[in-house]
Amino acid sequence: MSEDGLPVFVEAPARLHFGVLDLRGDLGRRFGGIGAAVPAPSLLLEARPSPELRAEGPDATRALAFAQRFAAHHGIPPRVHLCLHRTIPPHAGLGSGTQLALAVARATAELYGLPTDVTTLAHAVDRGRRSAVGTWTFALGGFVLEGGRRPGDEAPAPLLARLPMPAAWRCVVVTPAGKSGLAGDEEAAAFGRLPPPPATEVAHVAHLVLMQLLPAVAVADLPAFGAALTEVQRITGGWFAPAQGGVFAPGETGELVEQLRRWGAIGVGQSSWGPAVYGIVADAGTAAALAGRVRAILRPGGAVYEGGFSQGGARVWRGATVVSP
Repeated sequence: MSEDGLPVFVEAPARLHFGVLDLRGDLGRRFGGIGAAVPAPSLLLEARPSPELRAEGPDATRALAFAQRFAAHHGIPPRVHLCLHRTIPPHAGLGSGTQLALAVARATAELYGLPTDVTTLAHAVDRGRRSAVGTWTFALGGFVLEGGRRPGDEAPAPLLARLPMPAAWRCVVVTPAGKSGLAGDEEAAAFGRLPPPPATEVAHVAHLVLMQLLPAVAVADLPAFGAALTEVQRITGGWFAPAQGGVFAPGETGELVEQLRRWGAIGVGQSSWGPAVYGIVADAGTAAALAGRVRAILRPGGAVYEGGFSQGGARVWRGATVVSP
C-alpha cells in the first residue's frame, strides 16, 4: 500500500453497445461486439487508504463486492475507502457494472502498486465473460471492435480495432424509467436460451461492420455509418427478440427508438439489453434540439444526455498528478 496518503480518482465514461457479431460460434469464437464510449453519464470514484474496507455513495454495495473480489484475486488486505461521487445508471445497458468494477480495480491497483493493464484488471474482477466492449472503452474510449471469446479462454476478447469517433458527431442517450435490462445470471440464462441465428445473417453483420461501419467512422461518413448501424441493430435485435420481446425492448424503449428516427437521428438503436437508447446526429445544434424534443415527451423518472463521444478511456489522477489522461 502506498504511504503518501493521496487519493486516487477514476472517471469512466459510459459505453454504448451497438451489437454482437456472432451468436453461433462456428469459427471458434462467439459473441464479438462493437460499441463506443460516451462522456455522459459517467462514473467518478475516489479511493484512499483506510484501516478497513469501506464504501459510500450510490452503488456502494456493488463497489464493495468488486473491491473484495480484487483483493482476494491478489491476496491483499482490502484496506481502501471508496467514495462514489457519480455513477452510471445501473442495469440500463450503459455498462455500469463493468465501468464500476474496472474503476474499483484500477484505483485499488494504483494504491497498492499492482499492474494496471486493463485485461489484468478485468480478470481480477471477473468482467468480460461475454462482451469486452466495455473493457476496451474503459481503456481507450472511441469506437471499438472486439473479436469474441473462445471456449474455455478466461481472457477478455481481443481488441481488433479502435478508431476515434469523428469530433463533430453527437449522440443523444435516453434512459427511460421502468424495467431494467438483463444482467448477471439472468443475462447468462437468456443467452443460453437463444437459438443460433442463421449463418447468412451472421455473415451479413460481419460484412456490414467491416465494409461499411468501420470505413464510415474512418472517413466521418455519418449517413453510411447510420445506415449500417441501424441495419446491424435490426438484425441482431431479431436474434435477441425471443428473450426481450421484440427487436427492441417493448414499451417506452421501442417507442423512443422510432421517435429518434422520425426526428432525424441518423443512426439509432438500443444499447445492449436496454432500456437505454441512442440517436446519433451530425452536430451539436442538432443534438441539442433533438434532446429537447425527447425531454418534452419522456415519462417521469427518465433522463436524457447529449454530447460528443469520448475520445479517450477512463481518466485517472492522484493529487495533482494525471496518471492516465
